[in-house]
Amino acid sequence: MPDDPPICPLCHRPIPPDVAQSLHHLIPRSRGGKGGIPVLVHHICHKEIHASLSETDLARRFHTFEALRAHPRLAKFIDWVAKRPPGFLSRSPDKPGR
Repeated sequence: MPDDPPICPLCHRPIPPDVAQSLHHLIPRSRGGKGGIPVLVHHICHKEIHASLSETDLARRFHTFEALRAHPRLAKFIDWVAKRPPGFLSRSPDKPGR
């Protein structure tokens, strides 16, 4: 339906207009992804993607949502966040070494 909110391609939950959201470049712009079209995701999902993987890893091996969902840390996050409402926000831990 046209009025249905978009679905987050990482967690597969709806993204209502009043929920924090971000645009994710599948190949980071700093790694040559300037021409790619960014994809709308929940802000919490976007934070977890970047907390889990370096931009180099994103560009080399994790530049599809299928690959992202298969990553062990992100798979665990998706199982956890799937039980939360679409507007849920929480702090994601920083990348190791930060």
